[in-house]
Amino acid sequence: MSAIYVSVVVVATAGLVYELVAAAAASYLLGDSITQFSTVIGAYLFAMGVGSFLSRYVRRGVAARFVEVEIAVGLVGGWTTTVLFVAFAQTPHFRVVLYGLVGVVGVLVGLEIPLLLRLLRGRLAFSELVAQVLSLDYAGALLASLLFPLLLVPRLGLIRTSLLVGLANVAVGLWSTWIFRRELATAGYLRGLAVAALVCLGGGALAAERITTWSEERLYADEIILARTSAYQRIVLTRWTDDLRLFLNGHLQFSSRDEYRYHEALVHPAVAAHAAPRRVLVLGGGDGLAVREIVKYPAVQSVTLVDLDPEMTRLFSHNPVLIAVNGGALRDPRVRVVNADAFVWLGQTREAFDVVIVDFPDPHNFSLGKLYSRSFYRLLRARLAPGGLVSVQATSPMFARRSFWCIVETLRSAGLAARPYHVYVPSFGEWGFVLAGLEPPAAPRAYPDGLRFLTTEATPALFVFPPDMAAVPVEVNRLDNQILVQYYGAEWQRIFPSL
Repeated sequence: MSAIYVSVVVVATAGLVYELVAAAAASYLLGDSITQFSTVIGAYLFAMGVGSFLSRYVRRGVAARFVEVEIAVGLVGGWTTTVLFVAFAQTPHFRVVLYGLVGVVGVLVGLEIPLLLRLLRGRLAFSELVAQVLSLDYAGALLASLLFPLLLVPRLGLIRTSLLVGLANVAVGLWSTWIFRRELATAGYLRGLAVAALVCLGGGALAAERITTWSEERLYADEIILARTSAYQRIVLTRWTDDLRLFLNGHLQFSSRDEYRYHEALVHPAVAAHAAPRRVLVLGGGDGLAVREIVKYPAVQSVTLVDLDPEMTRLFSHNPVLIAVNGGALRDPRVRVVNADAFVWLGQTREAFDVVIVDFPDPHNFSLGKLYSRSFYRLLRARLAPGGLVSVQATSPMFARRSFWCIVETLRSAGLAARPYHVYVPSFGEWGFVLAGLEPPAAPRAYPDGLRFLTTEATPALFVFPPDMAAVPVEVNRLDNQILVQYYGAEWQRIFPSL
């Protein structure tokens, strides 16, 4: 029975990993992680229910059907991520493929436990059988929920994870041909089928890096020169001639050809407007590009960079190509890097800062939306020294107009005097920022030498908004409503309907 119990744990672990892999892939490709996880998990659980219901129609050859289900779920579930990446690049009907695969895998996983219970009937009392199988099933689910974010995705990536878990399912099927050999009339055939499936999945696992590269090359127009999967995101760097582009979960973060416009506009109006910017805090901005601009000020004595992902800050501190982009800013002796959730860190620290630069990705999901909430800005206000200033990247006032003004109004609702402004960045289009402080921010005093875009003479024009970007009525973004994420999703969906 011990071999059977191990099989139950493997089956349960694999079943949950397939669910998590599909949800993570959908989140990476489509954005809005809350929506993707919710809909994928809901569809998957429903499909499992369908599979459990269909098990009642398996009346003969239960052992053979169980082995066939294990082989099938291993093959379909194992190749799911690869198929999703290819489908996203090749077909406009990605969601049909996504939920089709989720449905098939869910039905197959739903068949497993009912068939296994029937196979074990008679070996144990029914109450003991159900208690042991279901308790092991839940234990396997816990194991999967821990392994997936802590080991599998960071170390193996999504494609190799699903292929290796598929191998585990097929191995259970092959193992079962010996465990239930007395109930099998075609054990040799099933073993051959299982071995062929193992070869198929094993070959895919060995070639996972090539498969990942091939599939991502169809998602990105330019050559991929670096790709990493961290515990938090997929990091991809592309290059075309002298243009380096960073993508996080498929979203463009910067182009090296024009990022100076964005980062000069983000940093200098705040730092140059402060009388004595000695202590500066950067939230987000793990690429070090905002820090590069900050350390141009001799008056700055310390820079604290708080970024969630240690892989980001490690890459931009040690990779020669990336160091060339940020000028080695993260190695400056004045810079301290803290890898932590900015929301949690702000609530715990008692440090005060003269200037805070907020450089988070756009609020395309609820995890990011909390970093644009009134609660977050209240924490931020509490960490400002007297005369302190804040600069916030605030998405596009042209393409996401309500989102932009929602950020402005949310800052004001937190008790900050906010002055919105905008610049044109070719890679992004018209882009918006907000300069805020405990008191109305003053005009910048003087910028450091060597800036490529900003001048003190041209700065006042940045704070003027034409009618098509002017303020519109919006709600404040609170933790309990996350209205900003809804604004953002609706506005960008209107521009890019395929997202």
